Amino acid sequence: MSGVSVELPISGEEAPPRDNGELVFTEPWEATAFGVAVALSDQGSYTWEHFRQRLMRVIAASEGCEAYYESWAKALEASVIDAGLISESDVRARMDTLLHHHD
Repeated sequence: MSGVSVELPISGEEAPPRDNGELVFTEPWEATAFGVAVALSDQGSYTWEHFRQRLMRVIAASEGCEAYYESWAKALEASVIDAGLISESDVRARMDTLLHHHD
């Protein structure tokens, strides 16, 4: 998604990193997480405001000690759980599977 110019109702410290107005992703998973969050909001799984509020809370809780897209991924996880798209226990089980798969 690098090179894509997207207008999001996010500004300030919760705004995605940009270079010359274009979104910046350093890893492929960051672009995927970004796209999933936007797509789920666009399809009505949750409101963009709900996601934005979650993102602001995650960023505040990290006190600047976390990479931006790590906060984004945590806000996405919380938003899909809040929306009932997946349970927290399912998220944990899938994460455990991924972590053990890469050992």
